[in-house]
Parts: sequence; structure tokens; C-alpha cells
Amino acid sequence: MNVRTFIHALQFLTRLPTPTLSEFNPSDLSRSAVWFPVVGLIVGGFVALGVWAGGHVSPWVGALVGLAIWVGVTGALHLDGLGDVADGLGAAHRDPERFLDVLRDPHVGAFGVIAMSLQLLAKLVLLAEVPTSNAWALAALLLIPAWARWGTQVWSLAIPPLAKGSGERFSWQISKPIVAVQGLLLAVVSAWAAPALLGALLVIPLVAAYWKARLGGITGDCLGASVEITETLLLLFAVVAFSLAG
Repeated sequence: MNVRTFIHALQFLTRLPTPTLSEFNPSDLSRSAVWFPVVGLIVGGFVALGVWAGGHVSPWVGALVGLAIWVGVTGALHLDGLGDVADGLGAAHRDPERFLDVLRDPHVGAFGVIAMSLQLLAKLVLLAEVPTSNAWALAALLLIPAWARWGTQVWSLAIPPLAKGSGERFSWQISKPIVAVQGLLLAVVSAWAAPALLGALLVIPLVAAYWKARLGGITGDCLGASVEITETLLLLFAVVAFSLAG
């Protein structure tokens, strides 16, 4: 863990301005994974700030501002993965080779457009339901992206890569003890601030089980799609919990 790996994690996962790194080694991606949950907290902080600020006008304005920031700060990195995976799954018919062929196609198909549109709509509607006057609800927005990016490490350790690429390089040097400690810390903070987010401990293993059963492996695009789905499910859990507490 050092400043260089943190900068690389920030560059890889966001479009935030960072110092320029003189050179890139493929193993840097794996080394930077230790910072992914921290970068998730940063992303969540920007989203929470946008939802809170826009919420002074109306819940829908807050949701729109928060969503725009969510997409802008991340550069739609994971959303792009979701679209590619939707196209691949729509055409693959459980054939991993066909799935990979579709992922290599730079064009976006109907399945991808529909998946990305539904994802954006889901986040928009759920963000509009976040009670911006509740500090705990805003804290949940910080934790949701952190949980999802912690999940990328779990999935990379639990599922073999389908092909060489960022998904394969990512798992090279991930430390299981550090991942376990990070998960424990996120669980402790979530239990205190937003217990509904402990649902991540169920969602993340279920996502891993899905990829194992469906494809027998995972790619970088699959990791991105999994981040998006995890974020939306956790956001749903949080909104339902705050609504019931109400």
C-alpha cells in the first residue's frame, strides 16, 4: 500500500484529476486493488453531496444530480461493462466463446442499450427516494460504492478468469487477509450506520455463484456489470429500510 497504487486505483476507477504516473506496469492494477473500497468511498461522497445539494430543490433534482455525478466521476466504466455483458449474455446462449466474441465487438447492441437504460432509471428512481434530511441515509450512499468495489476483489479471488485481460491481471496480487479485513471494517461501519447494507454479504457471494454457474469464469466487463448490479441492489435495500423505519 503506497501513494502510487492509490493514484493508480483512482485513475482506473474514476475520472478525477490525479498526478501523472511516469510508467504503467500491468501488475499495478492488481496492487492498486487494495485501495478500491477507499475509492468507492470517494465516489460515494461525491454522489451523497450531489443528492443532498440537489435535494434542496426537490428529491428528483437531487436524484438527477447524484446520478449525473455517479456516471461522470466513474466515467461510466462499470455501466459500459454492464452493457457489454448484456449483449454477450443475450447472444451467447451459455457458450463462453461466443460470449467473449461479443465482448470484443466495440458496438453496443439492443440488449446493452436496454440494460444500461434500465440501470440508469433504477438508480434515478431509488436516489429520489433517499431521505436527504437523514444523515444515515447519506452515509449509506458513501458505503454502497465501497461495498461494490470491495466485491471486485472477492469475485476475482473466487472465480477464474475467462480470458486474459484486465479481469485476469486484476487477481494477480490481491491479498486475501486484506480483503477479509476490509470486509470486516465495512460490515462494522454498515451495522452502525446502515444495517441494510449488510445485505452485501449475501449479494456478493450470489453474484460469484451466478458467474460460476453461467460461464464458469469472469472477465473485466463481468466485474463492471457486477459492480453496477451490486450498487443498485444495495441502494434498493437501503431505500426500503429507511422507508420502513420512517
